[in-house]
Amino acid sequence: MTRLADVVRDRLAGTGDEPTAGRVAAALRAEERLLGDREVLTLADELRADLVGAGPLEPLLRSPDVTDVLVNGPDEVWVDAGRGLVRTAVRFPDETALRRLAQRLTAAAGRRLDDASPYADARLPGGVRLHAVLPPIAPNGTCLSLRLPRRRAFTLDELIGSGTVPAEGAALLAALIETRAAFLISGGTGTGKTTLLSCLLGLADPGERLLLVEDSAELRPDHPHVVRLEARPPNMEGAGGVTLNDLVRQALRMRPDRLVVGEVRSHEVVVLLQALNTGHEGGCGTLHANTAADVPARLEALACAAGLSREAVHSQLAAALDIVVHLVRDPSGGRRRVAEICLLRRAADGFVGVVPAVSFTPEGQTVAASGAADLKARLESP
Repeated sequence: MTRLADVVRDRLAGTGDEPTAGRVAAALRAEERLLGDREVLTLADELRADLVGAGPLEPLLRSPDVTDVLVNGPDEVWVDAGRGLVRTAVRFPDETALRRLAQRLTAAAGRRLDDASPYADARLPGGVRLHAVLPPIAPNGTCLSLRLPRRRAFTLDELIGSGTVPAEGAALLAALIETRAAFLISGGTGTGKTTLLSCLLGLADPGERLLLVEDSAELRPDHPHVVRLEARPPNMEGAGGVTLNDLVRQALRMRPDRLVVGEVRSHEVVVLLQALNTGHEGGCGTLHANTAADVPARLEALACAAGLSREAVHSQLAAALDIVVHLVRDPSGGRRRVAEICLLRRAADGFVGVVPAVSFTPEGQTVAASGAADLKARLESP
């Protein structure tokens, strides 16, 4: 069947036709091959996935629970369906087939992937985020990383049911939105920052206008008034790029009730801090950080790289942001959960630090810390 598929693939590729069941049957007749209806349909699905879909990865991408598909060469494919990485039985025929898929997917996103440009980062139609690396940069074979957007936002009740946040913590998170506190959700890669932010944005008043600024459109808030702005990389000639920094500036002119930066990662932090200091309440976003205590240092590094002095960064940070919600991923089982909620407070030396307010154990117990009373006071007043 594999050799026959190659023959039919070559014939259809030569005509540019989509591999429908009828065209596959016609190609088989041209090869003087007779197959039953089931075999024709199976072959048509296989060829459609190979020519216009994701090849052997297509069934994985269709699974509603899968969030990540990771390919480490033709013989190694992993998935994450919410319980940590699991190796699958999926294989590619050879490195050539895997490389061909990586290049086709990258080209579909308008990016280049070849020996002269051996890695690419792109967003595919439908919102799948793609990263690809070719040999010899990846010596064991072409590597693909596919991050799938969730089809819909989780509700807060669903996050409670999955153990992401205990009921008491959910009440505090809902109060963040109700009181229009400015906050960041921090955590490492794959801890569920975007998932939690989408959920919380869905709690915003339906009369509010949400301006989402993202490098790649991943937020899916269940809200009636959402405006999306998405960054764009430069084209092959190096022109036409639109950065998050550009988009944050545009968003401020679009009458946002809430300004949301999907992931604070570069110079846009300066514009965001300025915006949150000029009457734009309820702003929020996500930030990569190992711990909540690392958040001020991360923001300082980003803002100083954009040209602000250290003193100016902390001065703006103290007035702009109120709260940090930190997520972790448990080593055993890979469960994503809220670990702690902290306050950002300016110390006597003028620099902003993190004051722990409440933390949550893996068993769902709530542990009050030194900032608990201040957090309660902040979330009880608009």
